[in-house]
Amino acid sequence: MHSPARTLGARLFPKGRWDLVRQLLLFAGAYYLYRLVRGAVDGRVAVSFENGRQLISAERSLHIFAEPSIQAWTSSKEWLIDFCSWMYINSHFVITVSTLIFLYLWRNESFYFVRNMFMVSMAIALIGYVVYPAAPPRFFHEWGFQDSVADFTGVPQDSAVSNALFNPFAAVPSMHVAFALMIGWSMVRLARHRAVKVLWLLYPFLVTFVVVATGNHFFLDAVLGALTAAVSFYLAHVLLARARPNAWAFRDARAGVTA
Repeated sequence: MHSPARTLGARLFPKGRWDLVRQLLLFAGAYYLYRLVRGAVDGRVAVSFENGRQLISAERSLHIFAEPSIQAWTSSKEWLIDFCSWMYINSHFVITVSTLIFLYLWRNESFYFVRNMFMVSMAIALIGYVVYPAAPPRFFHEWGFQDSVADFTGVPQDSAVSNALFNPFAAVPSMHVAFALMIGWSMVRLARHRAVKVLWLLYPFLVTFVVVATGNHFFLDAVLGALTAAVSFYLAHVLLARARPNAWAFRDARAGVTA
């Protein structure tokens, strides 16, 4: 019979303590690179605003520039815009991190595939932020946009707290959408109950609505975020999982089946 302490240790460290340390270091390194990119982009404010205007022009030419109307409609319902602002903050950090922890502890055999997707997607995003820094919709007040998240939290975008967590010009691609798709796809495959599967299937659509309604992303940002998720899945599946199938392949809810 296993002791409670031994059982807890097996749950907390399914591949040993050093494996957990490696995962934490990987994500910490990704965040450190994000901060370096943040410093490189901060001095390109004029370029970021010009790129944001290019996105508006592109959407207008495609007749899909509906973001001001969507935000105006959402803002007319206080409970809805507050919910969207809350979701914008929590989906990217709390929900994503909580799901990754769940995968590591309870679906460890599939965690490494998801981790690889995240690493690839963040590398793509960092390239995008350097090559094409873009101001988000909330900065273009002339089009009627407002910063609903700042209104909801009471924390200005230029505060020390916001600067530590967010890059104001990291709009292309939308990593909110990319993360939501990668987490949602994984949980749909891993969930064992139909209702849970449906909720995770709808989750990326909800996040897409949230980032648009709060004035944090254009539709094109969301499309590029979805493309980033798709490329990351492809590379994690075709290159990385095939290189180490026993360690990096995805395994769905059916025990022993490799995706």
